Amino acid sequence: MLIDHWPLQGLSLQTPDLELRLPDNEELAALADVAAAGIHDSDFMPFLVPWTAGSPAEVARSVILHHWKIIGSFDVQDWRIPFTVFYQGMPVGVQTIRAKNFAVTREVATGSWLGKAYHGRGIGTQMRVAVLEFAFAGLGAQSAISAALVGNAASLGVSRKLGYREDGIGREEVQGKLRVDQRLRLDKEQWSAPFGVPMKGLEKVLEFLGL
Repeated sequence: MLIDHWPLQGLSLQTPDLELRLPDNEELAALADVAAAGIHDSDFMPFLVPWTAGSPAEVARSVILHHWKIIGSFDVQDWRIPFTVFYQGMPVGVQTIRAKNFAVTREVATGSWLGKAYHGRGIGTQMRVAVLEFAFAGLGAQSAISAALVGNAASLGVSRKLGYREDGIGREEVQGKLRVDQRLRLDKEQWSAPFGVPMKGLEKVLEFLGL
């Protein structure tokens, strides 16, 4: 079975309204359709890499290719898990968690996107809680970092609500313009999950990652 060789395929995280797991090919296609339908207002680019600036077909294709690239380049010393977020059984976005030399650093970073049609429902908060609890309670992380471009009120709001503290800024070029990237940090001592996050397949993933 695939899960015997690729334990991440059997990993899933549950929140009151969501499931986070890797998609099959048809679910990945549906996720690409969500991205093609729009993620953010046209007058604000929330990503350092402006991958949503293309046509709907280009955006959809980039979602599929990026997912395959992450899976194909997976390394236990430099890994990334691109969880698809399922709401009412349908893919609505992506919540990524990544780490480099995690066994030593015990630090993860997160990033995400959510289809515009699903904004304002608390989904973004539940997504982040799921991977933070996976990191702290599941993997034994000591810290989690995130970042958002100044003006991305939704992402920054989720971070602040969950207890992150500001951790400096970066000056970045996005589409030929200067943008300020706000870095954020959350330490395990400051983390308390607001709800339970059942995790399926965790034991095999820990073994797979050498933890």
